[in-house]
Amino acid sequence: MNKVILMGRLGADPELRSTSGGTAVCNLRIATNEPRKNQDGTWGQHTEWHSVTVWGNRAKACADNLRSGRQVLVEGSIRTQKWQDSEGRDRYTTKVNASNVQFLGSKSGGSSSSAAPAAEDIPSDEIPF
Repeated sequence: MNKVILMGRLGADPELRSTSGGTAVCNLRIATNEPRKNQDGTWGQHTEWHSVTVWGNRAKACADNLRSGRQVLVEGSIRTQKWQDSEGRDRYTTKVNASNVQFLGSKSGGSSSSAAPAAEDIPSDEIPF
């Protein structure tokens, strides 16, 4: 099974574009944190960055409603792309292909103590998830 669930904060505003066929595609950069013991024995935070791709109506909703700092919950699958750099060496990029994105916290991107979705100003029947 190829399934991933991430809860983190956007490190930048969403980037929306369209394919040549007109399908909306939105790229998100999400930071997740986990507590980790440092070499000196003290506890600190380890931040991991994730590239997430959202398609179709979900992509448009993300671009319209998300901003840097906003907390999100993403469900999807992992995809790895192979490409070659300018010197002809094989390189790999791993991304999450999102099947669901839930908007958490406040619209302003500020922190929220609750992990439950905040009440949005958008009618729920207009969000395609």
